[in-house]
Amino acid sequence: MAQRVTLRKRQPYNTSSNRRRVVKTPGGRLVYHHLKKIPTQPKCGDCGIGLPGIPALRPRQYATVSKRIKTVRRAYGGSRCGDCVKSRILRAFLVEEAKIVKKVIKSQQQQKAAQK
Repeated sequence: MAQRVTLRKRQPYNTSSNRRRVVKTPGGRLVYHHLKKIPTQPKCGDCGIGLPGIPALRPRQYATVSKRIKTVRRAYGGSRCGDCVKSRILRAFLVEEAKIVKKVIKSQQQQKAAQK
């Protein structure tokens, strides 16, 4: 018959914060080791993929690591992935180009109207 194992914490429910593993001690007893929550990788705010170059830590652990570990040295580093930043830059450029084209067409139409 298997040896019984008693909980070490007061919480008896099988929740995500009360995960445990059965470990055999050098003395031959079976005891519970309470496990920490698995950290999730930070995600891109636009497309939702995990941000490469930034470690997966629990929120409180980010306070103890330096800034260079939490970010990437790029515009929107640590918030958006490189592909999304590239598309944002391209979109902003095309919007500005469209404004310039609209202005040129408007000035050409005004010149035609003035000639008539």
